Amino acid sequence: MNKNVLKLVIPKGSLEQATVDLFRRAGWAITVNPRSYFPSVDDDEIVMARLRAQEISRYVEAGTFDAGLTGKDWILENESNVKVIDDLVYSKVSQGPARWVLAVDAESDYQVPEDLEGKRVVTELTNVTKKFFAARETSVEVEFSWGSTEAKVKEGVADAIVDVTETGSTLRANGLRIIHTLLTTNTQFIANRDAYRDRFKREKIDQIVMLLQAALEARKMVGLKMNVPGDKVEAVVGLLPSLHAPTVSGLYKSDWFSVESVISEEVVRSLVPKLLKAGATGIIEYSLNKVL
Repeated sequence: MNKNVLKLVIPKGSLEQATVDLFRRAGWAITVNPRSYFPSVDDDEIVMARLRAQEISRYVEAGTFDAGLTGKDWILENESNVKVIDDLVYSKVSQGPARWVLAVDAESDYQVPEDLEGKRVVTELTNVTKKFFAARETSVEVEFSWGSTEAKVKEGVADAIVDVTETGSTLRANGLRIIHTLLTTNTQFIANRDAYRDRFKREKIDQIVMLLQAALEARKMVGLKMNVPGDKVEAVVGLLPSLHAPTVSGLYKSDWFSVESVISEEVVRSLVPKLLKAGATGIIEYSLNKVL
């Protein structure tokens, strides 16, 4: 294989579409064939694969791939000696990190992890769970769960589970109650340590990470553009929170100005009425792909 190619692996499964969408906003178009482990990408310097997040850190550590995206949880579970390049805080549901939590029957008397002494806990994250209880000097039987973990307490298979959640809604729907958070996790961009020493691969990795982070930053921001009469410019500009000073430019053969700014999306609904009252007209809100 050409040395000037980065072998990059992305997560297959629940996080896959969010990852493809993030790359698209960062500037890379990925086409996934559900029957193939090798998506196409519009960059001749990248060869891409897709695997379950649980496996990715092992293959990156082994050098099968130069870099990849996977969860912090699976790096810890596999005890992988990979180089973590950056945190990428995104998920399939929200923009925040997910949690691995210890959950029990909502009607049980269990209140703290130590209450599970001698009990059975099922999870996909067995190594992390064993270390957690060992650190608390609590003896439990930890078993691997092949799926449908949240149902196994009610089925009588286990006394408790350790499962990943973003909102807790699925656990509550299955009659479970969270009693402890073991780990907060998010997606991380990782690299094989030898690959990262290669100049081309390091520069390519750094380019990708920079643009992915720019795309993530843009998710929280919008652009606002409006027309403002000259005697109202100071009042309007004074209302605008901005990354930098707003852009103000004169309109052709007019005493009006065009004012443009990038602001946090969460303030738009309260800001727009104030801008209109201050004299702004023709307000346009537009989404952003990247903020650098």
